[in-house]
Amino acid sequence: MDYKKALRLVEARDLLAVRPYTAGELAQVLGVHKRTALRYLLEDLQAVEVGKVGRSPQYQLLQSYELSPVEALVTHSALRMLYHHTPGYEPTYLSALKKLARRLPSPAQELALKSTEDLERRTLQHRDEGQAMAVVAEAWFKRQRIEFDYLKPGGSGRPRKNVLEVYFLEVARTNLGMYVIGLERGYHQALRTYKLSRMRRVRAVGEPGAYTIPPDFDPRHYLSNAWGVVGSSGGVPVEVRLRFRPEAAYRILEGGYPNLRIASRLPDGGLEVCITVGTNNDNFPLELLSWVQSWGPRVEVLEPASLRQRWLLEARQVLEEYARGFEGMKGKVGS
Repeated sequence: MDYKKALRLVEARDLLAVRPYTAGELAQVLGVHKRTALRYLLEDLQAVEVGKVGRSPQYQLLQSYELSPVEALVTHSALRMLYHHTPGYEPTYLSALKKLARRLPSPAQELALKSTEDLERRTLQHRDEGQAMAVVAEAWFKRQRIEFDYLKPGGSGRPRKNVLEVYFLEVARTNLGMYVIGLERGYHQALRTYKLSRMRRVRAVGEPGAYTIPPDFDPRHYLSNAWGVVGSSGGVPVEVRLRFRPEAAYRILEGGYPNLRIASRLPDGGLEVCITVGTNNDNFPLELLSWVQSWGPRVEVLEPASLRQRWLLEARQVLEEYARGFEGMKGKVGS
């Protein structure tokens, strides 16, 4: 950045801290072309539109002192979540993150802006997903149907074409992935949940305002039995009973797990817990399985039998795989 530009930006920041300016007004004060002033506003200073004079937008800087310490912490926490779940490269998404970041006080502001710069580099390889998010978001707000091809988990089989009326977008607590919930008007004719990263060739179809979201649709109810995002659209919810060893009990007691209740505290310091959780179309609590497995030998599945059998089967498969690897290593050492 050259010295003269730096001085102009400092002057522009001081001006915008006092009142809003249009690009034309700022250009006249700074003695630069209107396009240059607009670039200063949007790119260098990250000013936000706060009104209009005729047809000309007015811009002003958001001041960090507008947020209380608790409000700033909430904004910081939200930005960290958004940073980790960013679905792909989408310029407007990144612009929104920068606007939120500029509202934070130091040092959170500087760190948040560095994170958004990192996202710009990191997400360029995921342009398709970012573009899909933009189409889905616009269709949701405009009540316009979308059409897309959907890949099955693992990428097996041919993608199936779907037509969806978007009701809700959810960020899963388990993997921070974005999921699209809505009424599928093609093959299923029912409420369905789709992972954004598996949606291909997403495009809006028909006219805006083509559907209305039923007033009795409540995402809180729809996801009430969801461990991640598999809620009412899957099979019948099931109650899972688990026994945790004492070394894991304190983490369970810290809370934060949906639909989990303590059934009993065991004499050795362990816990028995019950979790009501949604199931897939085979009535199996698939979303819960990986969480259970993450506890290793510190948990035992008591019920249902299907989950216990699957948990034991995969535990034995891991043991067998390691045993084969160990035998192979012994053979290499012996040779």
